[in-house]
Amino acid sequence: MGTSALEFEKPLVEVERQIEELRKMAAEREISVDAEIAPLEKKLGELRQSIYANLTPIQRVQVARSPRRPFTLDYIRLAFTDWIELHGDRAYRDDPAIVGGWARLDGETIMVIGQQRGRDTKENLHRNFGMPHPEGYRKALRLMKLAEKFHVPVVTCIDTPGAWAGLGAEERGQSEAIARNLLEMSQLTVPIIATIIGEGGSGGALALGVADRVLMLQNAVYSVITVEGCAAILWKDGKSPEMRERAASALKITAQDLLELRIIDEIIPEPPGGAHADQETTAKAVGEALLRNLDELRRLKPDKLVRRRREKYLRMGQFEE
Repeated sequence: MGTSALEFEKPLVEVERQIEELRKMAAEREISVDAEIAPLEKKLGELRQSIYANLTPIQRVQVARSPRRPFTLDYIRLAFTDWIELHGDRAYRDDPAIVGGWARLDGETIMVIGQQRGRDTKENLHRNFGMPHPEGYRKALRLMKLAEKFHVPVVTCIDTPGAWAGLGAEERGQSEAIARNLLEMSQLTVPIIATIIGEGGSGGALALGVADRVLMLQNAVYSVITVEGCAAILWKDGKSPEMRERAASALKITAQDLLELRIIDEIIPEPPGGAHADQETTAKAVGEALLRNLDELRRLKPDKLVRRRREKYLRMGQFEE
């Protein structure tokens, strides 16, 4: 975990350090320390369970943004097979912030599309910190229409703080590209499943989020604005921990909040310690959730699929007096 550990994970770091020191000593002296390590590993597991069972909304934001979490390409590697990446929007360029292509899930051909972040400075610059340009969304739409042509389901992975708001992106029609995706996804005649795997921010997330089923990892977040942006607008202070925590609670951005509000359809549980603690187990859970939902959706005729998708979004925001 090391220097990338979050503040509330520091007790885990200390126990992990003790275990590592014991293992190093055992290797140097060629002795067995299994009896000493066993209680420490038990303590580590209990600590992970305790800490991650009681995360606050702002702590979930920190977890969702962690570079140690699995990204779209990690899920493609772990949950899918026969990945063939497709590039370019056929109009301007290829945007590395969005990846997409053919893959197989339990033998079935799927079109997988998702935002991709980086784990170090070089990769983040290449991926633009997971914030797509309009050509990224146009690439995604091109791949969705290609999937529709061949009657193949679409699976999207959402993991972005938001669409890139730079001058070039605005000049090339960022808002139009997002709006076009919203319109076209609402009318696509093949099953669509969106999975929020990390931070789902604003229209940049919604451009891949109009789906028949919206799944969400337990420690992911999904919001109309970042907690910093919300705090800056409402309380003129987007930097202080107190205001960020207040914004995180007010925005209702956690998976449990969004399930209760019927914004999402299912929460995918994460292992104790979060998705980054056991990427393989998390990817398996995601794959199983996708298969189960795809099995239900493929039974629907295209016209009923589109009608139910439309009704799903029209119901959002309804209330009773």
